[in-house]
Amino acid sequence: MGNREDLLAGAKRCLIEKGYSRTTARDIANASGVSLAGIGYHFRSKEALMNEALFEAMREWGDDLAATLVADVDPSATPLERFEAAWDRVVESFSRLRPLWVTQFELMGQIDHLPEVREQLGGAVKEARLGLAELFSGIEPGSDPERARLTGTVYQAMLTGFLSQWLLDPDSALSGREVSTALRMIVS
Repeated sequence: MGNREDLLAGAKRCLIEKGYSRTTARDIANASGVSLAGIGYHFRSKEALMNEALFEAMREWGDDLAATLVADVDPSATPLERFEAAWDRVVESFSRLRPLWVTQFELMGQIDHLPEVREQLGGAVKEARLGLAELFSGIEPGSDPERARLTGTVYQAMLTGFLSQWLLDPDSALSGREVSTALRMIVS
């Protein structure tokens, strides 16, 4: 790996270990084994490097989560069984990917001061909604855009809400079966 790649890897480690706002340029230089001057040379600023590291980590996280959600899906499963199994895998990902989830929540509190991050996260949320609609409801991309938008938005809101509760109290996380039971209670 070259200095640029080492800096990105070091910045991603710092994101996981320290978070976005608590990471200093010196932390990145130490984690990467590259001089402080390398940050300016390759990325112009610590913020630009952190943003690129964040975006790369989010892409990796999205790929990992997508792979987790589609793993071992029984093609003969009912929509409800599919939802419950997918939800259980989402909750499992909370533990495994906790540092990235925490970083995203950290950034939400600063989003008005980070326009590049806001733009990137906004695009990622739109993409995630469509992916969640497909994963949880089986809505093929482009087949019913309005249904995908509506259901994906509700799934995204549920995921974010459940995640925030889990970050505070992991033992309170509802299983897929409990979520589906609660949803039936709400609509009946």
